[in-house]
Amino acid sequence: MGHHHHGNGHHHGNGNKKALLLSFVLISMFMVVEVIGGIWTNSLALLSDAGHMLSDAVALGLSFFAIKLGERTATKSKTYGYKRFEIIAAAMNGLTLIGISLYIFVEAYHRLTSPPQVQSLGMLAIAVTGFLVNIVAAWILMKGDKDENLNVRSAFLHVIGDLLGSAGAIIAALLIDFLGWTLADPIVSVIVAVLVLVSGLRVVKEAFHILMEGAPPQIEMEKLKTALGQIPYVKGVHDLHIWSITSEVPMLSCHLAVESESRQHLVLHQAVSILHDHFGIEHSTIQIETEGCPSHHGTCN
Repeated sequence: MGHHHHGNGHHHGNGNKKALLLSFVLISMFMVVEVIGGIWTNSLALLSDAGHMLSDAVALGLSFFAIKLGERTATKSKTYGYKRFEIIAAAMNGLTLIGISLYIFVEAYHRLTSPPQVQSLGMLAIAVTGFLVNIVAAWILMKGDKDENLNVRSAFLHVIGDLLGSAGAIIAALLIDFLGWTLADPIVSVIVAVLVLVSGLRVVKEAFHILMEGAPPQIEMEKLKTALGQIPYVKGVHDLHIWSITSEVPMLSCHLAVESESRQHLVLHQAVSILHDHFGIEHSTIQIETEGCPSHHGTCN
């Protein structure tokens, strides 16, 4: 049963890798176009979108690299392998987004006080192309495992933010072209920066939770404790810890107090089945006790 699940994960991993690599190549190429275009047309909205695309490219590259690293087998010094790097990559990713958004705020402030001339038609052409490129990248990433995998989701959020950035740049270019309203450029870039900031904070928060060994949000601690406590011959559940190595790998360790030694194997078998079937926990370490907690400190939480 465990082996079957592993095969499924491998399939996801391949889909994720392909999606990340394709969108990485696509976005990196267009980012160069947008930087050149932003400088040529003197548009902050385009440059802020290019900054976002840079963080996209870094995000996608990191995510791809993380999945490749995660495939490496465990070693004597790294008994969990390299899966945790995926979360470190997601955290770095989120921090990059926050940094870029702060830079855009500062630059937009200067432009609001003294608006420069912007070439709206060139800006419009590049923004429309960017919009289309982002739609393709988002579509590619949607084929990946974006609901389960924090890394793919953080990359997907980057691209969606980018899509909105390109839409904003299109609107700004039209406003400048038809109404001569040059302030549209810094105003749109501030809106993009807010979106960038929000997605960055969200990813950092989730990654931090995993790095702090926080319990996975999809697992209800009380429900799980009750389910284990209801196994026949179990008197108590304590020293219960649930954490994740990476966004799809929940782990559990606990002590189960049982009535008699002869029932230990039966209780253990049932506990492992409940954790696997009802809570999706593949990897659990369960200590069975009959004579109270064997801790040297005399306490079990």
